[in-house]
Amino acid sequence: MDGNNTIINIGRQFGSGGKQVALNIGSKLGIKVYDNELISKAAEESGFSKELFERSDEKRSMFNISSFFSSDRFVGSRNYVGDNELFKIQSDVIRDIAEKGSAIFVGRCSNYILRDMRCLDVFISAPFEERIKRVCERTGLEEEDARTRIERQDRTRETYYNFFTFGNWGAASDYDLCIDSSILGIEGTADCIIDFGRKAGLI
Repeated sequence: MDGNNTIINIGRQFGSGGKQVALNIGSKLGIKVYDNELISKAAEESGFSKELFERSDEKRSMFNISSFFSSDRFVGSRNYVGDNELFKIQSDVIRDIAEKGSAIFVGRCSNYILRDMRCLDVFISAPFEERIKRVCERTGLEEEDARTRIERQDRTRETYYNFFTFGNWGAASDYDLCIDSSILGIEGTADCIIDFGRKAGLI
């Protein structure tokens, strides 16, 4: 890995605008952002279909794999694939990307997976009411439905992160910087993260 590469790992509360902040940072720095793209790459690398990774994305589960193969690579192996195997495949993809060049990873325990590398680890949050407003605007959901979705998604992400990292999702001790995106907005938050990273010598 080139010592000049920039690796940014972004954890986020649902509805905090974390993906948008990541994309803004990526645009400003000319660095690719890996989120849904990572699912496609993991599927390609493993021989499983993309649908399997989409259905297991940042949540724990056990699947019958017979209907998910995109190739016959694993035919005759086992009938089921579990959390640890999917996490290992995705972790290998994340490490491979990080070793080859600069990248911004959104979620998927990337700060834990790359904990032995030189990275900027960020967690993005926002007040609950602000997140409800953002989710309503983005999805067209009613306020109560947005509230329920936020609570469910946060709980799912927390369970996934805590299970695989043995840590606490969103805990300040796991990140270099924790920031409330509602204070500066998407672009301002991105600028703040970039400024912090440069002062810390990580960008």
